[in-house]
Amino acid sequence: MHRLAVPMPNVLPFAMGTFDSIGPMSRAEFPHRHTFYEIIHVTGGSGRHVIDLTPWELRPPHLGVIVPGQLHHWEDVVGLEGSVVLFTEDFLLDHPGDREVLRRAGERPWLALDAAEHARTGRLLAELDAEYRGGAEGFASVLGALLHVLVTRVGRLAAAGADRAGSGRPGGVAAEFVRLVGRGEPELWSVRVCADRIGVTSGYLAEAVKAATGRTPGALVREARVHEAKRLLARTDLTVRQVAARVGLADAAYFCRFFRRETGISPGDFRRGADLHHDHRIESIAPPGRSA
Repeated sequence: MHRLAVPMPNVLPFAMGTFDSIGPMSRAEFPHRHTFYEIIHVTGGSGRHVIDLTPWELRPPHLGVIVPGQLHHWEDVVGLEGSVVLFTEDFLLDHPGDREVLRRAGERPWLALDAAEHARTGRLLAELDAEYRGGAEGFASVLGALLHVLVTRVGRLAAAGADRAGSGRPGGVAAEFVRLVGRGEPELWSVRVCADRIGVTSGYLAEAVKAATGRTPGALVREARVHEAKRLLARTDLTVRQVAARVGLADAAYFCRFFRRETGISPGDFRRGADLHHDHRIESIAPPGRSA
């Protein structure tokens, strides 16, 4: 779980920039969660952005919304370009209704933009960036107002964008199942428990998820367990036995077999590889003058 780390003390709980200027966490390839909101305007690149286990193909331009607690990462991304806006709930105090707008938008987090929407979003983000960089008197109030406009537009697009959101998006019962499984709570990594929580039979749930995603509920549960195990192995000092318990597998030996079957390597080998590729002290935002 990553917090919003800004490069200077005593600044607003808000930051924005390009993927490069924000830093390596903006394009992280390992599953992780934030304690803050993230709105991204993707203008270039290929690959996938995986949000709560659902992969979204990059066919820019896109507008994406990540709400606190959502599990996400990038896969096989090349040439990623665009803008990133980061802020905490504290920055929404003047517009408390924006929290609910963002929560609903997070249920449909990946929006394809037509030319007009793309241009309008670009203009608004450019104005936000200029205000943020300028720091003129009263800039915090202006930033709050412009962010409110951005959130409002995001909410409109999410509400009206079912046809623009891309093929393969889970809906209805399947969307609720994906949301529950993606919460990272082991007690929910059970098809029966999720079916009971949603109020449908396990058989109906299996049919709905298969129809919407092309995958079985069991496969999505295994993927969620593996994602969380990878995150814990890469980002904490927990022992393999402790990681196994955290992902709901009390038997460490079984966990090791499960992890190897799903990933092709042992938990220990994965951790050693992660140590070579990820700095555990990475900040959310790169300090001035340092490129990602």
